[in-house]
Amino acid sequence: MQELDSISEFDATRDGEFFAGLPAHPAVFVVEPRAEMQGATPYLLRTANLRQRLTRLLGPFDPGSKRLNLRDLASRVRYRVVGSPFELNFLHWQHARRIWPTGYRERLRLRSSAVLKVSLTNAYPRCYATRRIGASGFYFGPFASRRAADTFASGFLDLFKIRRCQIKIRRDPEFPGCIYSEMKMCLAPCFAGCSKEEYDAEVGRAVAFLATGGASLTAELEREREAAVHRRIEKAAEALRGLPDLARRLEDLDAVVLQRAAEENTVAVFVVRAGRIDEPRLLRFSELASEPRSVEQILREWLEGAGETTTLHGKASSSQQSYRELEDQLSLLVRWFHKKPRVGEIFFRESTARSSAAAPQDEASARRNSEWPYRRILRACSRLLAPPAVES
Repeated sequence: MQELDSISEFDATRDGEFFAGLPAHPAVFVVEPRAEMQGATPYLLRTANLRQRLTRLLGPFDPGSKRLNLRDLASRVRYRVVGSPFELNFLHWQHARRIWPTGYRERLRLRSSAVLKVSLTNAYPRCYATRRIGASGFYFGPFASRRAADTFASGFLDLFKIRRCQIKIRRDPEFPGCIYSEMKMCLAPCFAGCSKEEYDAEVGRAVAFLATGGASLTAELEREREAAVHRRIEKAAEALRGLPDLARRLEDLDAVVLQRAAEENTVAVFVVRAGRIDEPRLLRFSELASEPRSVEQILREWLEGAGETTTLHGKASSSQQSYRELEDQLSLLVRWFHKKPRVGEIFFRESTARSSAAAPQDEASARRNSEWPYRRILRACSRLLAPPAVES
């Protein structure tokens, strides 16, 4: 975790000198209480302008104002300057988890992102939206909201005959069934309308559709084009239309988020592996001219090194705390990705399993055949470091 690497001692009698020494840049900071203030806890906050925010918090107390004032409590301030809103939110989340391990989500107003889950441990699985990620199951997402996940699921499930009900399946021939079975949109395992093998095969088709970004069903329908299924191909495309690039099988959510760093002429590289955000790495272009390695070679070492085997359930720790961390980081990704305007750029590692109509590959083969768009990443670094355009 990145530590708050700058410290400023606070002396109320010399506050002018204290405020003048603070950078007027985005930062995460902690106001630490004086030793004699027993029971007082550190005050953690993020801000777009450190000098301005601390001037309000630690400036002279105004009896007529209801604004929070920590002037009589503060002994020193620890902070870290950041280069982008994405890094600001990520660093704030890291330190909030350490200070308030049980209450940080409420303080940050952080809510788990919606994903679609197929609970494969169920004898007759169904697909539904959820905000919880566990140790088992097939997950697809994240989505901007629960409504977006439900809307996509509604259109996608019209392509398959798996159940949408929440009842316990007893395979009772006398069970009346539901409207979906009457409309022939469900294989109706509830009243033994299909065998277990037939239902499992249909669930497998639905999971393959999500895992391959629709390629599996498209290939299947293209093979049946002469059997008058052209409309179903169009319907499959309609179900995927409007799906954001961020939403995919969580094991395949490998990406690079580029942000301008606080250091001059430097880009912060956040590597996302299976939805988990690694610590940022810095590309210091002022120093890279003397490097024997090219920037692309450095990126290849970072992106194709030991961390490339990370999977949703394959982390060193498979505890619920680890999945809680994944939920948090997906929320940070969704919050940044859908913000308008979005600051920074993102590039995904695309595998042949998503772009090809071939049969689904095993996970190891898919990763070997996946590619990072290195040239596009390098061009994006140039754009991030370019001086802002001057309006005429």
